[in-house]
Amino acid sequence: MTKIALLGAGGKMGVRLASNLHGSRFAVDHVEISDEGRARLKSAIGVECVDREQALANADVVLMAVPDRLIGKIAHSFIDQVRPGTAIIMLDAAAPYAGLLPERGDVTYFVTHPCHPPIFNDEVEPSAKSDFFGGIAAKQHIVCALMQGPEEHYALCEEISRTIYKPVMRSHRVTVEQLAFLEPALSETVGATLSLAMRDAVDEAERQGVPRQAAIDFMLGHLNIELAIAFNIFPEGRFSDGALHAIDKAKPEIFRDGWLGRVFDREAVLKSVKDICA
Repeated sequence: MTKIALLGAGGKMGVRLASNLHGSRFAVDHVEISDEGRARLKSAIGVECVDREQALANADVVLMAVPDRLIGKIAHSFIDQVRPGTAIIMLDAAAPYAGLLPERGDVTYFVTHPCHPPIFNDEVEPSAKSDFFGGIAAKQHIVCALMQGPEEHYALCEEISRTIYKPVMRSHRVTVEQLAFLEPALSETVGATLSLAMRDAVDEAERQGVPRQAAIDFMLGHLNIELAIAFNIFPEGRFSDGALHAIDKAKPEIFRDGWLGRVFDREAVLKSVKDICA
């Protein structure tokens, strides 16, 4: 049986992963340094934690449920304690892409990240409809990257990824660099920033006298159809002539020329991940 050492098992993300691994075909040694985290894990799935040295000595796979900015530092702290052939799974590409992992050629580095449940879905159960993050009840897609290590480790690490993020639909294989383009560049630099800009626009509509709930309902409802048209989810849909005119006039007011090139410039993405890990 494959033995996993789950580091950070009592944290918010760690408990999510531990819960999904519980009852799977994988044997798990749970590692958590805080008393609060240990108690949280015990309450969630009824397991006790073990010492990190014991878990690492027996591990076939090390699963790092730790803060993104600490991945490199923590990996350096245990890299000498794992056996040759150990697979180390990380949940974010920032530290790997920034070159902050310890150099050791006889271990596998694998990165996986959830796409989170999509806006357009077929969920009907209340528990799934309210699972915005994923990994509890709502189906989601994931991305996976084998940074280094034998090809046969990809299938094992992907299976673990599907387990910790379940229920999973598509699993996309990408490179570590491509994952860095997806996050932070695509999802955070662009997606999160524009999401907050739309929230700011709702705030401004309220300041102009529009009832806040009316502005929220109007924005979210229009986003539903606008995103469906933009991403060809609703292929027969079309933006109206008025909307196209507004878009044409708005783009130069809201966006600087060349913004996409600057966001996805490799040096800019590298700087962004280094800033995250600083």
